[in-house]
Amino acid sequence: MATLTIRLPDDKHERLKQLAQTRGISVNKLMEEFSTKAIAEFDTFNRFQVMASKGDIQQGLALLDKLDASF
Repeated sequence: MATLTIRLPDDKHERLKQLAQTRGISVNKLMEEFSTKAIAEFDTFNRFQVMASKGDIQQGLALLDKLDASF
């Protein structure tokens, strides 16, 4: 396991401590959760980009039209 040191303004640090406390977790656990979420979002975006680059534009537009028609 690695150790990461970050510098934050005091007010932001206090707010993060309050947030962690309301969730009943440590600031360390809170930052771990935030990093997990950020990595998941990054991976999802990258997978979407790869899939989109391999997709058929006309088929994608047809699917969107079908979706619009259902609303």
